Amino acid sequence: MRTEVPSQHEITRAWHVIDANEAVLGRVASRAAMLLMGKHKPIYTPSLDAGDHVIIINAAKVKLTGGKENQKLYRRHTGYPGGLIETGARKMRETRPARMIELAVSGMLPKTKLGKQMYRKLKVYAGEHHPHQAQKPTPLAI
Repeated sequence: MRTEVPSQHEITRAWHVIDANEAVLGRVASRAAMLLMGKHKPIYTPSLDAGDHVIIINAAKVKLTGGKENQKLYRRHTGYPGGLIETGARKMRETRPARMIELAVSGMLPKTKLGKQMYRKLKVYAGEHHPHQAQKPTPLAI
């Protein structure tokens, strides 16, 4: 028996909309990561990008469970000595709410060139409006 590997022109990419209003951050991110990787399709192959495009709206209204709103820290480094910058989840939600979801989803994707290619198909918006109506995205419930 042969294993069928799809070629690039056989892969069809759909568009999905996930509403993050009052949804838990981890559940939204894991669902989006599965769609971006293409794990929901029967033609899934780990070495190919067979995933779909994902649009996440209402990122500013995503919910954090437990005490994460006050305790969770987002860390980045400037590259200079002593350049560690820590930002709390509450401050991140006020300044860049879409970044919270982007970081959660990117952490669930492969850390390779293929993972970066998958990440480019993710679109996150803080509000409920997005400019991708022409692609006719299908809404998904979380």
